[in-house]
Amino acid sequence: MPKALFLGLLMLFIFTGCSTGQQPKEQGNPSDDPYTWDFGQVKEGQVLKHAFTLKNESSKTLKIKDVNSSCGCTVFEAKKMVLAPQESTTIEVKFNSKGYSGMTKQYIYVHTDDLDNPLIRFIIIAQVV
Repeated sequence: MPKALFLGLLMLFIFTGCSTGQQPKEQGNPSDDPYTWDFGQVKEGQVLKHAFTLKNESSKTLKIKDVNSSCGCTVFEAKKMVLAPQESTTIEVKFNSKGYSGMTKQYIYVHTDDLDNPLIRFIIIAQVV
């Protein structure tokens, strides 16, 4: 296994332990992590889309203060910015793979007013060929 791939997978397992929301496992996603979506092998130039679910598991209202990504090639939209207890919203993500090749990982950061978990990170992965 190439060293960069091994280190990337190691970091993925270390840094994805968020507990604010749960998402049902989607069919076709090889990852067991609800905060990660792996598109698998895709052709360069494809625009990839995925919708993550964010659920407010707390007993207080959760406010999404900001959402941003690690790259301009990844755009997103949060359907709701304020979640009542046990309410969910969708974070829709689009990744334009134009100009990319090989293993690609992009991050979507959701900043909340939850003092115990102020940052939630979603990850999309693709093997661009």
